[in-house]
Amino acid sequence: MENTFLTIEEEIVRMLRTVYDPEIPVNVYDLGLIYKVEVSPEKDVLIEMTLTAPSCPMADFILEDIRQKVESIDAVKSVDVQLVFEPVWDKDMMSEEAKLELGFM
Repeated sequence: MENTFLTIEEEIVRMLRTVYDPEIPVNVYDLGLIYKVEVSPEKDVLIEMTLTAPSCPMADFILEDIRQKVESIDAVKSVDVQLVFEPVWDKDMMSEEAKLELGFM
């Protein structure tokens, strides 16, 4: 039997990798901005994320882009994107690919 929740989470990650901060050429997932993705049995999705800086002028755009893209997944009923600042983001949270893209390696 296929694990539906794993499939939904994989699709969510694929969608998150299409969301970019317009000021940074790396997606929010590989930047390490996504702290939590939870899918309830009812297919409600909770995403906890942060920003590279609390005063990011593109915050509303990024959050809405995430909400709309994840909500477009057929299996998803609703999406709640919550902005958190603990732990504080730093460049060590980025994937190896993101570090390479941004010249940190």
